Amino acid sequence: MTNEELNTALYEKMFAEQQRYREWLLSQPPDEILNHCYEFTVREDIVLALEYHDLSDKQCKALLQSRSPLADVFKDFEKRETDHMDNIRDTIECRANAIIRRDFMRQQQEAR
Repeated sequence: MTNEELNTALYEKMFAEQQRYREWLLSQPPDEILNHCYEFTVREDIVLALEYHDLSDKQCKALLQSRSPLADVFKDFEKRETDHMDNIRDTIECRANAIIRRDFMRQQQEAR
């Protein structure tokens, strides 16, 4: 298999795994769906990343050995430290500061 074929095979396997997960999830009660929304979203992001990022032949072959490579990657991702919460806090502060600046500029214009 060529590298492109290996990447396509891996993508298709993970995409199918996500579709099965989605079908299972939609069969659950609303509370259970909400309990899994983070996992669903991250899994979607993993599939999307794989669609736009080619792996080496060895990497594809390694992941293709798994019965559920998407679940395996998600489990590893969950163990990683990310700066997700730092980004959220930074965005909150930036938004608040933008409002403060806007209000200050309005006050300055009204004072003229």
